[in-house]
Formats: sequence, C-alpha cells, structure tokens
Amino acid sequence: MEYRRIRQAGGTYFFTVNLAERSSTLLVDRVDDLRHAVRTVKQRHPFDIVAWVVLPDHLHAIWTLPDGDGDCATRWMLIKARFSRSIPKGERIRASRRRKGERGIWQRRFWERLMTDESDLRSHVDYVHINPVKHGHVVRASDWPYSSIHRYIGLGLMPLDWAAKVDQAVSGGEG
Repeated sequence: MEYRRIRQAGGTYFFTVNLAERSSTLLVDRVDDLRHAVRTVKQRHPFDIVAWVVLPDHLHAIWTLPDGDGDCATRWMLIKARFSRSIPKGERIRASRRRKGERGIWQRRFWERLMTDESDLRSHVDYVHINPVKHGHVVRASDWPYSSIHRYIGLGLMPLDWAAKVDQAVSGGEG
C-alpha cells in the first residue's frame, strides 16, 4: 500500500514523530545527536522551524518549507537516519525490519498536518509548547529544556509562566 502525503510547496506543517519503543527516553538522552541530525539536514534541505519540542519518546515540530518545495518526507527520513546512525546498535528489531536492513529506533511513519490559517498555526504552536506539561514532565512549559518555548519567551511572545499549572506552581508542585 502506498502512503500518500499532502505536498504543498512552501507549506507550514505540524508533525508528530515517535520512537518505536514508546517507553524509551532516547530522544532526551541523546538530544545533542538529534540536534546535530536536524542541523545537518537543514543545511542541505532547508526549512524554518516554527516550533519544536522533544520529549523522551516522541517529538512535535512545526516547519515551514521553502517556496517551491513540499517534500517533508525526505527531510524526516534523513533526520531519522542520521540520528539512528549516531546510536550504538542494540535495540530490539522486529524480523520484518531486519529483513529490510532497518533499525528499530523510529516508528516507520510520522503524522503530519498542513496548517490552514493563522489560528490553526497558533493552536498547534501552543500544543507543541504545552506537551511537556500535558505528559507530566514539568509543572510549567518553560521548565522543559527541549522546547522552542524559550525562543518565544525570549522574543516576548509568551510569558515565562505561560501554561503553568497554577495550583501546583503555587504550592511547590504538591497536591
């Protein structure tokens, strides 16, 4: 079965990309390797990062592609491959992947959504930034180190306490 993706040149997309092993912490354990993979791919296949968050077992990103280019799939394939090559072998690999010479680090597919307007984009940027709070990793979004929220705060686009769980933040995280 052929998987079809929307390809809009110059489009802005929201992505969810998961590790194969959802209980893994590989993405935050090896975040520098992931950053290097992204930087390297961006040099040859440019895109603008609108928002990004890296969680232990998955990530969310929003990219805008250059005019005349709608190829997200190649960029993700290259990022995943470069990151995987930086990881020592040892993960569990299913027989179907082994036959194809694949690693067992990433889920094969990724989920994407083409942004339709500014309101859609804003809600997805918020979703990206609230994700560490949603998953219980931190009490306030700005406490998560692997997020583009720090850029937004630095530019004055979001306050430091944006999306803080007020009852927990005030009581020191108890309750």
